Amino acid sequence: MSGQVLAKCWGKPSVFKRDREPMFGNGLVMVEGDDWVRHRHAVTPAFNATNLKAMASLIVDSATKMLDDWATLVNSGNREIDVEREITATAGEVIAKTSFGISYENGRLVFEKLRSLQTTLFRTNRYVGVPFSKLLCPKKTLEAKRIGKEIDRLFFSIVNARKESINQGCPQKDLLGLLLKESEEGGSRSRALSSRELVDECKTFFFGGHETTALAITWTMLLLAEHQDWQNELREEIREVIGDKEVDANLLGGLKKKPLKEIKMGWVLNEVIRLYPSAPNVQRQARGDIQVGETTIPNGTNMWIDVVAMHHDPALWGEDVNEFKPQRFKDDIFGGCKHKMGYLPFGFGGRMCVGRNLTFMEYKIFLTLILSRFSFTLSPNYRHSPAIMLSLRPTQGLPLILQPL
Repeated sequence: MSGQVLAKCWGKPSVFKRDREPMFGNGLVMVEGDDWVRHRHAVTPAFNATNLKAMASLIVDSATKMLDDWATLVNSGNREIDVEREITATAGEVIAKTSFGISYENGRLVFEKLRSLQTTLFRTNRYVGVPFSKLLCPKKTLEAKRIGKEIDRLFFSIVNARKESINQGCPQKDLLGLLLKESEEGGSRSRALSSRELVDECKTFFFGGHETTALAITWTMLLLAEHQDWQNELREEIREVIGDKEVDANLLGGLKKKPLKEIKMGWVLNEVIRLYPSAPNVQRQARGDIQVGETTIPNGTNMWIDVVAMHHDPALWGEDVNEFKPQRFKDDIFGGCKHKMGYLPFGFGGRMCVGRNLTFMEYKIFLTLILSRFSFTLSPNYRHSPAIMLSLRPTQGLPLILQPL
């Protein structure tokens, strides 16, 4: 079956849309058809090479501040740090500054409320996708609605303040600025985003933009703490590019310019998001009867694609499927998987994650800075308990023992 046919025959299940409405509204993740084309057209320019390059120095600044705080703690004798909490908060700060130009205080407030909403909605998967689940869990429904309205108010105030700034001749070339430019100035009005849609895109990108990157870095640090040989391999690769100079945005260009598949750091990232994909499942609904071989998938069928199970399937990956082996990606962008659709860390088709290049860049910057300043091992207090709360997260955090280099 061709990709064109698939694109026409699959859609987003309405039951899952209802579950996610407080979190994403009608942002890019949830819209379909002509609305999806319109939203994608508005969002895509934010991720071109010029805009990503402009974000790099802000990412370096935020990551450096986090590592300076770590150094202060370690030098005072507190060598155990929950890096998951630290990295997630800093990634939220990065998105706040690079995409919306909002203050640390407002960014932290949005981050905390989105995390609270995520926990409220997805603490349990028991009722996810169940019709009338809002009636089955009235307390959760009311709490999610309350937090969702608070987040909406925050973003409406941010959008309105930015519109005022533009009217005064002070535009900003970040994600919000580009969305407003598309909606207020250019192109057909049919392509413009309403204020409600702008807020939904802000929520979608703020959550997705920090969560995906933070989790990729967190799970990488877990696996590197367990595999010191790969920690050393990456540190040596960084030294070859940067030498003994202080790391800054310009020096990182040596790593940033190379495609991920050509560097060991790229192999590591690919293996990490195979073992711990940030988006652990994908939902689709058949829009018409679909024939797959001798099987007919009836119109309206809801499907849950278990990405975690697929990435750990020995039939696709071999008997070493549960082992951390970044070298499997050395000469193969699919890591030796026996089916090209068996590796889906960022989704697939036209709806593949639009922000994946920002994730790649931020990942390289954070990991380069961390490995240049610290070595680390697992704390005896670490408890391995990954769980799906929309994303695949370590529910008990990631305490590591840090040693300055």
